[in-house]
Amino acid sequence: MKEINIKTTFTVFASASELPQDVQDLMQQAVDIRKKAYAPYSKFRVGTALLLDNGKIVLGSNQENAAYPSGLCAERVAIFQSGAIYPEAKILKLAVTAASDTNTTLSPIPPCGACRQSISEYEFKQDTPIEIYFMGERGEVYKSDSITNLLPLSFDKKFL
Repeated sequence: MKEINIKTTFTVFASASELPQDVQDLMQQAVDIRKKAYAPYSKFRVGTALLLDNGKIVLGSNQENAAYPSGLCAERVAIFQSGAIYPEAKILKLAVTAASDTNTTLSPIPPCGACRQSISEYEFKQDTPIEIYFMGERGEVYKSDSITNLLPLSFDKKFL
């Protein structure tokens, strides 16, 4: 038997105001689109802003549905939209923010498992790491240099 140790590293910013200016701007766009999320069931709103290598910013917010599996998370809305509109562009940075209508979210909220897998697919496809910044409504912001910090044993096309 052997043991595998996996180390992940995140940079922690005390607040969004400590982020580099371009990331502050990206996060503000994520906050703005978060407020437009369609979340009548969970009351949990998520906003995402992607910066592409062509300079374009693509936004996404979670979209719920009474048939729960039919909804889509903010991260996947933005990622799939960028893939549809700019299929050759690389995602450089991804900013995510989440807030609840019923209580204040002060802890950084990372992408869910399905979103991590989708981010992994695009990072693998473009062969370039995606910087991921995530926060709650306010408070600390975590930065990951790659999805591999959030999904270290990822599944990709090399297994198929």
